[in-house]
Amino acid sequence: MKPLDHLEHLDKHLVDELAQVARETVRDELREQTRKQRRKAALYAASGALALYAGAALALAVGLALALGLPDWAAALITAVILGALAYVLRGAARPSASRPGSGAGLPAGVPPVPPAPPAAGPVGGAAGGPAPGSVPPRPSDAPEVPHRKA
Repeated sequence: MKPLDHLEHLDKHLVDELAQVARETVRDELREQTRKQRRKAALYAASGALALYAGAALALAVGLALALGLPDWAAALITAVILGALAYVLRGAARPSASRPGSGAGLPAGVPPVPPAPPAAGPVGGAAGGPAPGSVPPRPSDAPEVPHRKA
């Protein structure tokens, strides 16, 4: 029997104990973090609900104010148009900025910008480096097992 054989059992026990302590520590830290995040999420949800009610009350006030001088249907229609215009402006503000180069400025909504073509490597005419300028590249295979990836 080697003189250090009896220590092997102690090392294994120590490693198991350290692993257990590490698991408990990580579990406690994650539990504390999620508790804080749940509280923050609940506060954001309550804030959003109250903002929604405040917006509805404001829309009602605008509609009632307009109804003082206009027919009720016209006041409701004007209020709806104002809310729709605000929603459109906010949606535009949430989209990425169109002032960056290559972002598709000037294109109609929903049309993605065309990425720049890579430079052709080879002699003029594209004999060794790819298709000639202005030629149409071959259509990729429509087989489902061939993945389509952007370069």
